[in-house]
Amino acid sequence: MKFILALLLCAPVLADGYSAIETKDGKANAALYQDAVNVNIRPECRAKLAPIVAAIRYAENGKKYQYGIIHKRCKPGYRNQAGWCAATVQKNYDRWIKAGSKGDFITFLGKRYCPVGADNDPTGLNKHWIKNVKFYTAKFRSTI
Repeated sequence: MKFILALLLCAPVLADGYSAIETKDGKANAALYQDAVNVNIRPECRAKLAPIVAAIRYAENGKKYQYGIIHKRCKPGYRNQAGWCAATVQKNYDRWIKAGSKGDFITFLGKRYCPVGADNDPTGLNKHWIKNVKFYTAKFRSTI
């Protein structure tokens, strides 16, 4: 039993999120994405949350800030961006559950991850974030 559990914990995250990241960013970055998800998202939440992390990558679409993390404590680099994103998704999922799961999770997350009217959004693109993340999440989940 312990062997099977260990095998499941080491298995690839999800073909859908992983494949989407591999298509966009290549095999090496897909491995970094997978590691970030495995380290920062609890096993029982991965099927639900990993596609959201991949969807955020597509919605943010940054070259320097691949997952849109602009924080002085988040060091540059793909793995750091992916890890910070995955941890933020997990933490906010836990907050959403604790708050009673009112509304949908991506809207809840968007108000914290990418708030409309934020100082670092001078052109107002954050208003599209929730819609875009929902679109990509649905797309990646439908490929399972």
